[in-house]
Amino acid sequence: MRTGSRARAIDGQALLEVVVLAPLVLVAALAAAQLLAAGACGALAGNAADAAAAAILQGGDPRAAARAALPGWSGRHVEVTVHGRRVAVHVSAPQVVPLLGARLGASARADAGPPA
Repeated sequence: MRTGSRARAIDGQALLEVVVLAPLVLVAALAAAQLLAAGACGALAGNAADAAAAAILQGGDPRAAARAALPGWSGRHVEVTVHGRRVAVHVSAPQVVPLLGARLGASARADAGPPA
């Protein structure tokens, strides 16, 4: 009889460990996903700023070029500022974790050089 009650106690402990650890693992995974999304925004902002500067050099619309260089999901999360031949792009990270995601994003600047 001891082995049966001991086996049930071990099963109960394992269940308790899973119940306690599962939310912690989920929170860690969501936080990691949020940080990866924020990191991706850095690369996206840099590419968009470069595209905007190239558009200035070619006589095009830098705002449209920056938005075209970004994936579709970022449409609501991008801010493009143009001052003369300088461009600044800020891409906000999508919110995987609402309180953390609202504070993360990345900015990049590009300069099309002196006026020709």
